[in-house]
Formats: sequence, structure tokens, C-alpha cells
Amino acid sequence: MNLIVLLDAGPLCMVTNPKSSPENEACKNWLAKIARSGAQIVIPEIADYEVRRELIRAGKQQGLGRLDALKNLLDYAPITTSVMLKAAEYWATARNLGRQSAADLSLDADMILSAQAWALSRSDSKTVIATTNVRHLALFTPAYAWNDLQLDSGGG
Repeated sequence: MNLIVLLDAGPLCMVTNPKSSPENEACKNWLAKIARSGAQIVIPEIADYEVRRELIRAGKQQGLGRLDALKNLLDYAPITTSVMLKAAEYWATARNLGRQSAADLSLDADMILSAQAWALSRSDSKTVIATTNVRHLALFTPAYAWNDLQLDSGGG
């Protein structure tokens, strides 16, 4: 079974951060290992947006360059109408269950990310989100802390 890994904003920020830290280096090494394994690694448009807006705000041109370079190496999942329709459904369901991940008036990027994972799901693949915040995503999509996602265990 093929593995599709969507990068949430947390891991995406770590792997494009030009500053070396133990966590950033560990995440970069993890991503390289996952890529070598043959998993399909995807940058969801909503995660790109979350990382990009902060890089632009802070004037971090080197980080923007790294983000753009990574987008050229990995698969990219644009936000589509079907994704937004599913995200709205997830948003309403989460609130009805008392499990919302953001304030009622927020856009709720986590629901959009979950919907992007849904849109990429295929019967011959396992689709997961690599994140730093499992709790907000795991309601609708398999989500793992990036450093817990190992291919030898199939995730988690």
C-alpha cells in the first residue's frame, strides 16, 4: 500500500527554516528518510499559505526561497471547490460534536487541511497528515506527530 504524507504547517516550517536547531535538523532528516522510502509527500496549499504569510510578514526571503524550492521538489495539493465543501462539512461536524479546532469566526485551516487529505485519499493508499498538533486533525484524518510517523510501523 502506498503512503501519502501531507505536511502540516509545523513540519513545513521546520524543514524550510534556514536556522539550524536540533528539532529543525531532525525534521529535515525525517523528511529525507520518508522521501527515500517512496512515500508521496505533499505540500497542501493551506499549509503553504500558513507558512508563507508569516515568512512574508517577517521579511524572511531565505525562508521563502526554501519554501518555493521545496514546492518544486514535492507534490503540491491546491485548494479546490470540493475541498472547501468538505472542509465546511468537517467544520460543522466538529462543532456539533463539541470538538472545534478554532474559534467560530475563524477560517479553521485544520478543517481545510483535513479536507485536502480527504481529497487525496485513494483505495490503494494510506493518506496521513504529519503535524505538530495531532488533536485538531485526528477527528477526520489519520494524523501523527511528524516524529512519530515511521514507515516501518505504517504510521503512529
